[in-house]
Amino acid sequence: MNFQREVQLAHQRLVERQVVDSSLRSVVRASWERSLRYASANQSPARRSAWDERQLRDYRERHPLAAIMPVVNQLLVDPGKDSGLLIAVGDQHGRLLWVEGDHRLGAMAENAGFLPGTDWSEAAMGTSAPGTALATGRSVQIAGAEHFSQLVFSWNCTAVPIRHPETNELLGVIDISGGSHAVAGHSLSLVKATVAAARAELSLQKLRNKHSPGAASTGGQRLVQPTQGGGEVHTGTRSRGTRSGDTLSRGMLSLQTLGRDRGLLRRSGRSTALSERHTELMVLLAMHPSGLTTEELSEMVYTEHTPASTVRAELLRLRRQLASFDTALTLQSRPYRLPEAMQLDLQKVLGFLDRGAHRMALTEYSGLLLPRSEAPAIVELRNRLSHQLREVMLSDAAPEVLWQYLQLPETSDDAQAWQTALRVLPARSPRRAAVVAHLEQLLN
Repeated sequence: MNFQREVQLAHQRLVERQVVDSSLRSVVRASWERSLRYASANQSPARRSAWDERQLRDYRERHPLAAIMPVVNQLLVDPGKDSGLLIAVGDQHGRLLWVEGDHRLGAMAENAGFLPGTDWSEAAMGTSAPGTALATGRSVQIAGAEHFSQLVFSWNCTAVPIRHPETNELLGVIDISGGSHAVAGHSLSLVKATVAAARAELSLQKLRNKHSPGAASTGGQRLVQPTQGGGEVHTGTRSRGTRSGDTLSRGMLSLQTLGRDRGLLRRSGRSTALSERHTELMVLLAMHPSGLTTEELSEMVYTEHTPASTVRAELLRLRRQLASFDTALTLQSRPYRLPEAMQLDLQKVLGFLDRGAHRMALTEYSGLLLPRSEAPAIVELRNRLSHQLREVMLSDAAPEVLWQYLQLPETSDDAQAWQTALRVLPARSPRRAAVVAHLEQLLN
């Protein structure tokens, strides 16, 4: 019996007997038990927003999470517009404030009540990724029949709560919803990375407000939360003049590493080239946001035993170059880590592959990761990314996408890839002649 069928039977027992099955995943079992205390198992989600259009607009504009929307749009919404996913950002109470993504899912979202202004807390909807993430304060993935409401059995969701970077106050939740790829392993990593970038943006905003000429004189403005009756509840403070359009004045930090020997660090139209060694260090620090020790970096970067003093000297040179590029970009130590999230092109490719967006992944993939690097951790990353891309292209890609893949230098000697293209290309495709000619060269 497959997993979803087992969960559906457990849900049937829940409805008929009000009993939570012990075979469920622990996070789902605990959520169902809480949900039973709120409402019956056949509850329906709220189909209408708790607020009218003006109230919702005002609340969103004043909510602290308005500051992170440019980051969410850049990392999740824009890359996922054709990926069969919806991206939602909700407040600390579980009410959805923004729902963006693939427009083709609009009708399904409306039927499920997955709309801006609707309440998806456990108290209102029972088990769901955004509601359960807020209830537990932890990342969660909910698949199909694990939802408490039968109306959303066709949905799969991954959600990660977001907290204030200084006070650790719960601010809300970021969720991706859609088909089975919404709960794939890399989806959780992608949302966690977005939350890390969002928290970094909130920290930067605080610094900008602190040093803004008008910050001391204007003081703070109370955050206003509209109620269903049209009244207002004051929930916190926010400096005047800090609207969401100003939050990315410095721009998202990114590093290009694919198909090149030296990384290209970018921010807001400016760029600087890094040495191969500095690029290796930046990639590894970006992949390990909690930080790495000198010993760990030595093992990951150098092929032979290297004294800690050599590693520290290289990191000192990297710190100086980063500071010359952006004075706020100060490499942290103990352990060594980046001061903010950085977008890697290789992570974008992995995200697209995981969501089934093959054409977008291939467009982003410009070649092997640092092809000349011999750093052990980089070699492992390079091989993993190349292997995953190849497997997806040969098994799932459309003929035209597979043809595009074959134009990469790394595929020139891959006979199996060219044979696969010959098999999947239409009989009258003008590409077949070129494929046959290339195969003859490889096999003779």
